[in-house]
Amino acid sequence: MNEKKIRILHVAQASGGVDRYIRMLFKYMDHNKYENILVCSYDFKKEDYSGLADKFEQLDMRRPIGVADLKATMSVRKLIKQYKPDIVYAHSSKAGVIARVADIGIDNVCVYNPHGWAFNMKCSKKKQMLYAIIERIAAALCKKIVCISEAEKKSALVRKICREDKLQVIFNGVDIEAYEKRKKNGLNKLTREVLGISKEAFVVGMVGRISEQKAPDVFIRAAKLIKQQIHNSYFIIVGNGEQKKSIEKYARENNLSNSLLITGWVEHPIDYVELFDIAMLLSRWEGFGLVLPEYMMAGKPIVATKVDAIPDIIKNQVNGLLVETDDVEAVCKSVIELHENNNLREQLVVNGKEDVHKKFDVTRVSHEHNILFLNLLNRDK
Repeated sequence: MNEKKIRILHVAQASGGVDRYIRMLFKYMDHNKYENILVCSYDFKKEDYSGLADKFEQLDMRRPIGVADLKATMSVRKLIKQYKPDIVYAHSSKAGVIARVADIGIDNVCVYNPHGWAFNMKCSKKKQMLYAIIERIAAALCKKIVCISEAEKKSALVRKICREDKLQVIFNGVDIEAYEKRKKNGLNKLTREVLGISKEAFVVGMVGRISEQKAPDVFIRAAKLIKQQIHNSYFIIVGNGEQKKSIEKYARENNLSNSLLITGWVEHPIDYVELFDIAMLLSRWEGFGLVLPEYMMAGKPIVATKVDAIPDIIKNQVNGLLVETDDVEAVCKSVIELHENNNLREQLVVNGKEDVHKKFDVTRVSHEHNILFLNLLNRDK
């Protein structure tokens, strides 16, 4: 007789990186052992979970704190009672509070993954304090908190969110198998020619939301300095966001419009990464920075900021170059150095590829979750 599957009800509000994380997790979990139910906001797409999620439920979960949260909490509680999961797994801050409150008094194991602490965002001290207080209170409502980096764990301990034994680090990962399969099958039809970019261009790019966190303003200001020294340089921002218009305005005012492509949202950002000569992540705060191992996987030299979890992934002069946040001149200097030093560039790429296979394969993320879930349920591995 087959053993009953372990039923996990995942709750998620924020899409973007969280969405990709959940999809990869579902893909590599043992479908003979686990049943995955996703309860998510309307930002998620049902078709993305075809063949991955056993059940897909959507409800009105919004990012801002408000009255709608109470209705969302009641809806999640109703679904928990309906599905009777063995584990409730809450992803990101908003869903983390809603799911943990909704699960009070129900017999299961509750796990929470903040995917980057809200109190680490660059906001007022008052807001940071409020977020930390909410996290401390909610921490009592779950059995385990998964941190996606050592920096995330350290932040939790500094803010006294919970006891250390409640925290477990499971480093993030990327889908190397899917990338290699896509490349082998020639599914990436994107070329510089298709985009109207010269073959001789030196392409500097970034993948990320065009928002304060990812510092697109630093990227475009650095682009101006780089263009003055590398005349054939070209710049790509893969993503969309609220600062797009201001970035385009700066580009127009500084004669960069003909050397800049902003793609908007794309299904496969890695296709654009393939066209980069140098890849950047200039975040002002970062829970992990999943795009960094993706850059490594694609064999791109990296310039990134020395903030939060990024130094857990990028070691300066080993698999990338690190700069301080908001240091436009240092970003420019690093790009020039990589442009002129072929040996350094090649060494960073070799070390990056080695690291991504050793440390950041998503199959390891799935394996470590499997161990965590079985331990929490006191089941044999």
